[in-house]
Amino acid sequence: MKGLEYFASDWHPHIKDEFSKEYMEKLRNFLKGEYQKGEIIYPPKDKIFRVFSQKYQDVRVVVLGQDPYHNENQACGLAFAVNTHTTSPPSLQNIFKEIKRDLGLQREESHLESWANQGVFLLNTVLTVTAHKPLSHREKGWEIFTTQVIKALGQRKEPLVFLLWGSAAHKYQDLIENQHLVLKAPHPSPLSAHRGFLGCGHFSKTNQFLISNGHKPIEWGPEN
Repeated sequence: MKGLEYFASDWHPHIKDEFSKEYMEKLRNFLKGEYQKGEIIYPPKDKIFRVFSQKYQDVRVVVLGQDPYHNENQACGLAFAVNTHTTSPPSLQNIFKEIKRDLGLQREESHLESWANQGVFLLNTVLTVTAHKPLSHREKGWEIFTTQVIKALGQRKEPLVFLLWGSAAHKYQDLIENQHLVLKAPHPSPLSAHRGFLGCGHFSKTNQFLISNGHKPIEWGPEN
């Protein structure tokens, strides 16, 4: 696992020191051991830090999830997104259901690149997973890293929107300063979506906040 070469340069001041810390070395060793055992790790090595190719200054909305999808050809380095021509997993289907209910928009494109291009930062709290073993890389060090990432975004003076989906994401709320809008909901997984994700209205609320702060709304629906 390499590091900074995958990051837009304006991220470097905020996270470069993390790569020399002890927890990151332990995380590297854990991942190296998994690869050496022949385990398949998702997403592929060159996609682990894909979300950070988006510039720090371009982020307008943070979507915080849990860990990557653990089945073949799904995880692509953007939380909740999957590769083109891959069937949308149930969590993503529920996200699309809520967009339809909230905004009346029917989205089908599962790669979510249009969201990222508009400043939606699709981050998981844990950035890797062993194939077919959900949450297998939890508490291996990723959460320390993503804490630093959310802290750096949470200290931005320009108001952002943070969508915290699931209990793992909710733990990061205290890192976010008061100028930002924080919206919490259960994870969109079928196991929990019915407990408040479906019906949360996060997409319209996000756009209302952006507009009220002089920004363009996010186009959540189908791509042109």
